[in-house]
Amino acid sequence: MRTSDLVIKGAKQTKPNRLFYGDNLHVLREHVASESVDLVYLDPPFNSNRSYNVLFKEKSGDESPAQIEAFGDTWTWSHETESLYIDMMNGSASNKVKDALEAMRKLLGDNDVLAYLVMITARLVELHRVLKSTGSLYLHCDPTASHYLKVMLDATFDAENFRSEIIWKRYGAHSNSRGFGSIHDVILYYTKSRSAPFNKLYQPHDPEYVTKRYRMQDANGRLFREQTLVNPAVRSNLQYNYTALNGVTYPFPPNGWKCSPERMRELDEQGRLLYPSKPGGMLRVKNYLDEMQGMPVQDLWTDVGYIGSTSPERLGYPTQKPIALLERIVAASSEPGDLILDPFCGCGTAITAAQQLDRKWMGIDVTTLAIDLIDARLRHTYGESVQESYEILGIPRDLTGAKALFARSPFEFERWCVMLVDGQPNEKQVGDRGIDGVIRIPVDAKGKSERILVSVKGGATNPGHVRDLVGTVQSERAAMGVFICMKTPTKAMIDAANRSGLYTYPVNSKKYPKVQIITVEELLAGQRPNMPVSLLPYFQAKRRSEEHDQMILDV
Repeated sequence: MRTSDLVIKGAKQTKPNRLFYGDNLHVLREHVASESVDLVYLDPPFNSNRSYNVLFKEKSGDESPAQIEAFGDTWTWSHETESLYIDMMNGSASNKVKDALEAMRKLLGDNDVLAYLVMITARLVELHRVLKSTGSLYLHCDPTASHYLKVMLDATFDAENFRSEIIWKRYGAHSNSRGFGSIHDVILYYTKSRSAPFNKLYQPHDPEYVTKRYRMQDANGRLFREQTLVNPAVRSNLQYNYTALNGVTYPFPPNGWKCSPERMRELDEQGRLLYPSKPGGMLRVKNYLDEMQGMPVQDLWTDVGYIGSTSPERLGYPTQKPIALLERIVAASSEPGDLILDPFCGCGTAITAAQQLDRKWMGIDVTTLAIDLIDARLRHTYGESVQESYEILGIPRDLTGAKALFARSPFEFERWCVMLVDGQPNEKQVGDRGIDGVIRIPVDAKGKSERILVSVKGGATNPGHVRDLVGTVQSERAAMGVFICMKTPTKAMIDAANRSGLYTYPVNSKKYPKVQIITVEELLAGQRPNMPVSLLPYFQAKRRSEEHDQMILDV
């Protein structure tokens, strides 16, 4: 077993796994040591639903790009992209990478595709740096840009380290009036060197193949097929005449036998040699079906199910991949104890696969929504104790950090606050009517729940904001409301909350203040709203493992 320690620059590791909130380029450069990672899987955001021609439309570059959102995957040519391009051309990127980028700019012009390639290439350079010499990388993409990405991977990893272009059948069928239905994704597999390990994987034989090839049975009913013992290449050391147990001597074929005299005798004693029925015929061997490992996995993956609308894995995350897909990649190119890195970890399928297969892992994502979802997914799958195995970094730890997050991105600040109270934040910052997230509490054993509405204010606040939440709780027929604010609430705000009345929890008739105010500083200190134990966000059918009110939900 190979082992690897997650090395974080300038920090002592206290837990084996890390989940980073932030820009992965910054995190890779500042926090991940060179040659510390065994396997990288990345599924960079790319809006393949947009028209292919629109992607090549020239951009002025005047607008500064917004933070990439998990549910709005867009890359645009901008001043930031131009600056990154210049940094790479003038920096430490290899000459091959610089030549490839320059050629791509001449070919494509300053458009979204080039912006995408520049952003990804900068990250590929860092991922190459953090990979061990025995490391592997799998880049998941769609056919819109896979051919360009392969060129940049050749430049970064060297063409000789290309291993496979895997085609994954993502959909059953698609209708396309202007072409053939697009039903696959592309996964580009590279290694850092020829010494990277690979574990050959097998899948069950196709029934039609078994019926066609394994047509014979022995006396015990075991299916077998005949196979030649002739060596495909000339082997002088295997050119011997063999005298079988039936007393007949069989001359060696021109290239020699496939096995040694000792192995030939062993096969004969086991009754596995098939003697020719006619003079001059060749010896053959029985290959039993039940001894075969199966069909080696090829580069066309049609046996890994996709996430359908009724799939039990479905989390509502638009780019979610099935766990079986990531388990195959992790199993093929790593060993237990190895470190798996996903720099665009999204809903955390690669992380879940790594956890399940006893690997160490590190995930990075640019949205608090993804970090919250992964945290909830791990707790849902492995229980609350799994939190002891990983740290969440990049999330504010004090009031100064919270204010910095609010200044950088008010929407991400709102999501983070909702995450602190185990609520599910809004996916988009539109039409939220002042509600930034929802907490759900169970009210019976049949899966019924009630909502607690969460409103977050990072800036100035007044009693009107609290009264608005009270009114929304009433109009939406929600159970309760939680008002989270950065600044200390005024007496008038507290009075508005106190006038909201009480909520009676139907499970045990316990009463709670209907609308409550809690500050960010209080949340950071570990305080939580006074309310019933909530369901895990994103997994509403599963109740938290904490004991509460002597109610058992059989769900």
